Amino acid sequence: MLVKSIASIAALSGIAAAAGPIRASIPTNVDGSKYNKPNAGPPGEWFSGDSSLPVSKIASAVSKMTKTPKDASYILSNDNHKKATIHSDWANLSKGAAYAFVADMDGNDDGQGDTNFGALAAYEVPFVVIPDKFATEHQRELSGNNLVAVICNGKLYYGVFGDTDGDSPQEIGEASWLMANTCFPGEGLNGGQGHSDADVTYIFFTGDDSVLPNSAIGKNYLTNFQALKNLGDKLMKDLVSSLNL
Repeated sequence: MLVKSIASIAALSGIAAAAGPIRASIPTNVDGSKYNKPNAGPPGEWFSGDSSLPVSKIASAVSKMTKTPKDASYILSNDNHKKATIHSDWANLSKGAAYAFVADMDGNDDGQGDTNFGALAAYEVPFVVIPDKFATEHQRELSGNNLVAVICNGKLYYGVFGDTDGDSPQEIGEASWLMANTCFPGEGLNGGQGHSDADVTYIFFTGDDSVLPNSAIGKNYLTNFQALKNLGDKLMKDLVSSLNL
């Protein structure tokens, strides 16, 4: 008497045999309007970094940076008495060139108000903000929609440089509602409630090769999350290689 395998029995009965955990695919053609709401935002898995990347080593390397370009220190978004400094130690790397800093995080929930490079939806796009004065000084390197890596809560997420802060005084440590609440779920972050600890690492990649193409991001929405993740993983691996981490 032949004993059929579980897979054979499953096939005969029309039931697919389990082959280990199945990861949900990351979409390449998103209707952003369907996700532009706090209870239906894109899941963090769509814009998270590759698990092989040495996240803690990268964050540690940023915390030890010492070089500061012109107009590099700004008050934290949640504490006017403290400042964060943007560092340029990695600005001239041949691969993975970037500016980086450690700050707090404020979750902008303005929706589709004006942003510098469109009118990005804060609930649907994981965008990050940088002080306008710094962006103006470095606009050749940071032209808009550049890939930004954010390390928070020990995890790595990818977003885009989507806006600048032009307040007086200008602040640092602001991100979209989606990025902030993915980083710190349960804290209820929004424009009036921020994550006050300065323990978030921001890495702004520079140059044309770091800019997400228009085919992946429009005026309002991020439409191709796979393109964002692919670009983020490539640039982060380039950076890790350049730093020998």
